[in-house]
Amino acid sequence: MTLMEKIISRKATVGVLGLGYVGLPLAVEKAKAGFNVIGFDIQKSKVDMVNAGHNYIGDVVDSDLEKLVKDKKLRATTDYDEINNCDVITICVPTPLDKFKQPDLTYIVESTKQIKTRLHKNMLVTLESTTYPGTTNEVVLPILEETGLKVGKDFFLAFSPERVDPGNLIYKTKNTPKIVGGVTPECTKHAKAMYEAILDAPVKVVSSPREAEMAKILENTFRIVNIALANEMALVSHRMGINYWEVIDAAATKPFGFMPFYPGPGVGGHCIPIDPFYLTYKAREYDYHTRLIELAGEINDSMSEYVVERLSDLLNDRKKCMNGSKILVMGVAYKGDIDDIRESPALKVIEHLEKKGSVVIYHDPYIPKFVHNNKRYESVPITKELLNSIDGVIITTAHKKHVDYQFLIENAPLVFDTKNVTKDISLQGKYPNLYIL
Repeated sequence: MTLMEKIISRKATVGVLGLGYVGLPLAVEKAKAGFNVIGFDIQKSKVDMVNAGHNYIGDVVDSDLEKLVKDKKLRATTDYDEINNCDVITICVPTPLDKFKQPDLTYIVESTKQIKTRLHKNMLVTLESTTYPGTTNEVVLPILEETGLKVGKDFFLAFSPERVDPGNLIYKTKNTPKIVGGVTPECTKHAKAMYEAILDAPVKVVSSPREAEMAKILENTFRIVNIALANEMALVSHRMGINYWEVIDAAATKPFGFMPFYPGPGVGGHCIPIDPFYLTYKAREYDYHTRLIELAGEINDSMSEYVVERLSDLLNDRKKCMNGSKILVMGVAYKGDIDDIRESPALKVIEHLEKKGSVVIYHDPYIPKFVHNNKRYESVPITKELLNSIDGVIITTAHKKHVDYQFLIENAPLVFDTKNVTKDISLQGKYPNLYIL
């Protein structure tokens, strides 16, 4: 039976390397489509949880995972020798930036080496980890071809960028359109067939992995640049005494040529603050400096310091000093109503507050505890006594659930909302202690 026949008949064994926010939902959808799926991860704790049917990713339905494991359609392992049993392997590992904002491809390279030693004929390898244009051809392919097997003939290789939006109630892995670019036409053909067997969404084919890699970068560069514009407009509007949130609502009534983006204390998550800098890095190889992207990054990075300065001014108006003040940070997740703190701007806000001598506590209904810069933090319960004992609150995450903002504002001496989550309360106009970015 050919690989294509195995894919179409759902008889292919599929492996997913990396069981995080991208990998586990993908593994679940592949198993739900009828494939036998093996998940690989270096963290034994994740492997044990999957094999016990215990879910740890918000976008995965608990009962789906439990049933798939019980039915033996999905299992996890730390043993990479199991790759030998796979017909299809998808790489979904992290691609962070180092402290110089340069790509760290360590996880991709190590995963590819694990595949290389077990690569066999008629195997499809797809890379989903976000990276710079050229990674599939220039990094992954040479490692795999060290085996002597030829791409497009003996094995197939393609890039298909992940499009995960944690907490999105409409678009999940199953119904989000996919992009696929193979190293050869046969590679594209096999990868397209694989994703069409899994998804209830169109699969867009592009000429090569480079176009697919660049498409992913464009998607998030579009967002980082427009968020930077929103942040800069907010800074100018504040100086001019203009309510910028009202400006956005007004502009958003235009049915064409405008898309609303919102200011805040910075940008978070794995994609927006990271992906564009993969292009910045690669562009230097072609003697080009992505000035707009770099400037957008600078503006967004500066917002955490700006909101702390604004809070300092508000405290000063009340004859309070930032040094020694007790500040409650409301929300440390990078996005509302999720439990993900990756690259969260709230972490930078906490850093700036502590540098200025503030005593920082936090509350987040989704994140009971976390470690940052080797320091442990635990969420505190919101009580009237607590709010009466602090000097100010800064809202850094727009949680819509499990937070009583009315209670917060009525009992805290000062509330600075950087996400406009208290908009409806502020419209009442009777809370002089409430300020919005």
